[in-house]
Amino acid sequence: MAGLIGEGELGARVVQDMARWLERAVIGLNLCPFAKSVYVKGQVHWAIGHGLSKQDLEDALVREIEALVAASPAERDTTLLVVPCGMDDFFEFNLFLADANRVLKRMGLSGVVQIASFHPKFQFAGTSVDDIGNFTNRAPYPTLHLLRESSIARAVEVFPDAERIFGNNIETLQRLGHAGWDKLGVGREKPDCSGEDA
Repeated sequence: MAGLIGEGELGARVVQDMARWLERAVIGLNLCPFAKSVYVKGQVHWAIGHGLSKQDLEDALVREIEALVAASPAERDTTLLVVPCGMDDFFEFNLFLADANRVLKRMGLSGVVQIASFHPKFQFAGTSVDDIGNFTNRAPYPTLHLLRESSIARAVEVFPDAERIFGNNIETLQRLGHAGWDKLGVGREKPDCSGEDA
């Protein structure tokens, strides 16, 4: 792994949960054909967002964007900023995603970095809460995924049918069903956020 912020007990468990989800769901089900390469090369940077306020998360986001841009892609190609103790409400998180993109624009890095999002209660517009298609974007914890636009462009070059990924993922999860998803064991225990050991 390229790195980890928050090496206490909570941080270690969060990364363990996220790595299991990445290995079994994202890579295991091939939900993202581009994920395996950077993961096995250790180019994924894990960052734990501390604090419960929007400002805390925004500050962490700025730091992680700056660090990603400053790093060599060979060392750090992508960052997962995980929020174990906050943003439990998906709609609040979704509103923050709009703020996050404004931060990116303010930093002058639109077109350089892209922000994707995952959440344990992720829900596409027009779907029911339990729609299995929502699980394509469900992770154990609220997560902002920072990607280099240049890396996305290179990945799309070697995977020309990138526009089909979403549809393929929905079909994969429909075949898997809720019982199959549950068997993956990619959930989480409710973290203890009362201490500062993360």
